[in-house]
Amino acid sequence: MSDLSGTQAGLSKHRYLAIGVSLAVTIIWSSTFVIVKIGLETLGPLTIAGLRYFIGALVLLPFMLFQKSQRKPITRNLWLRLILIGISSYTIANGALFWGLQFIPATTGSLLLSMMPLFVLVGGAVFLKELPTRWQLFGVVLSLLGSGLFFSSGLDVGETRGMWIVVIGLFGFMSFILIGRGVAREKILDTLRLTTLPLFIGGAVTIILALFLEGIPQFTRIGLLAVLWLAVINPALGYLLYNHALRELTALEMNTIMNLSPLMTALLSWLILGDKLESIQLIGMIVVIVGVIFVQRAKHPNHLKV
Repeated sequence: MSDLSGTQAGLSKHRYLAIGVSLAVTIIWSSTFVIVKIGLETLGPLTIAGLRYFIGALVLLPFMLFQKSQRKPITRNLWLRLILIGISSYTIANGALFWGLQFIPATTGSLLLSMMPLFVLVGGAVFLKELPTRWQLFGVVLSLLGSGLFFSSGLDVGETRGMWIVVIGLFGFMSFILIGRGVAREKILDTLRLTTLPLFIGGAVTIILALFLEGIPQFTRIGLLAVLWLAVINPALGYLLYNHALRELTALEMNTIMNLSPLMTALLSWLILGDKLESIQLIGMIVVIVGVIFVQRAKHPNHLKV
């Protein structure tokens, strides 16, 4: 009996540690919006986005080139989809997100991005014929109500423009998820190439656009540190801790904790940037998060496994 109690205590200890690690991951990934705001003080949004993802691709490229698993040739149709994935996610979506952050607070950007499951729900219903459940629809309504509360106190000059730019980016993310889902579902490409090739394509296209629209970047120490953090430290350390936490937590539990990102961003924005939230905005943010959790937790009747 004592051995069983000791085993349960050990499992609880590991579980609490995993929850702590997952919260650390949430903080690291929530810092993205704050670090981008800092980087925007000296660099253009397309420059930051392009460098971030192109450097990330260069880090992954040697692993892709020297992987030992047998690789199938990439067809012309698949190359087209990989190009669309790269441009929709890393050029349009992230470029718009970073551009929009010039006009809106980091917390607002994080909140808008957390509503991505709502866009995917609509896109999945239209393009993949995956109809939402009643609980998912309830989550959508709840999230819209929460967003109404968050923005009920009004917007500052320029914030409306920034929000619309970010919304355009959300449509880019939706395209990225739907196209990527289709490729992954067909199991015609290994995960490493599916990750690296669109990252390389999107990063390269974004850098070229940045050179034309923003000119040659003038790096400062802060700007360079921001790009390196976003390109290497943020994803590398984040995914390392993320995969470690998944040994004890289910993907659903992990995803629920990840939904706290807007609150973490709000905390970091307050500590680092001096941004503050009104009480009604905090309530609205919590309502949005609860709605998104409903959308993600509800089982889909026509769900197609990837």
